[in-house]
Amino acid sequence: MQKDWEALFESKIAEIATAEDPSHDILHFKRVVKTAKQLCQSENANADIVVPAAWLHDFVNVPKNDPRRSKASKLSAEAAIQFLSSIGYPAEHHDAIAHAIEAHSFSANIETKTIEASIVQDADRLDGLGAIGIARCFATGGLLKSPFYSAVDPFCDDREPDDQIYTVDHFYKKLFKVAKTLKTVAGQKEGLRRVEVMKTYLAQLKTELV
Repeated sequence: MQKDWEALFESKIAEIATAEDPSHDILHFKRVVKTAKQLCQSENANADIVVPAAWLHDFVNVPKNDPRRSKASKLSAEAAIQFLSSIGYPAEHHDAIAHAIEAHSFSANIETKTIEASIVQDADRLDGLGAIGIARCFATGGLLKSPFYSAVDPFCDDREPDDQIYTVDHFYKKLFKVAKTLKTVAGQKEGLRRVEVMKTYLAQLKTELV
């Protein structure tokens, strides 16, 4: 992977990612790229596919409460390929990059067909877990103006989680389920570690609630 390509990717994403959504700011992309590179090395995958797909995976950011949410990864893939074409990135990688971007989304529910797609999916999903996952979850809840938790049943012991209403419910509605979808060996190992961080946080939170 030539450094000048990455400079172009980062420059473009810096135009797209804004501080208005801390969970999808430029630092999110940098973390996903870093993790994707680590997984790429451990899985001996093609960095010429993994790296651009990781940088451009959320090229079109659709808010969580937007009805187009399930189509966000498809929109991102289409826009990313247009961008890659405009800068002359090798066309032989375009289809694989598009698939990796489109398949990374949890809500799109698209099965990964390549190791590169699995790596990008794992890298993005790992950023929703652990300490950074907790921070991103509450940042999103703040944007949606959601209460932190239900006063009646904060940890969904006797009710179905509803993350459209309560922020903590998102742990049970999605995040713990996401951890079970990780595909690479290294990703699964890191996912288990990050889940324990989240469970420890929730256990501590439970002691602090009235």
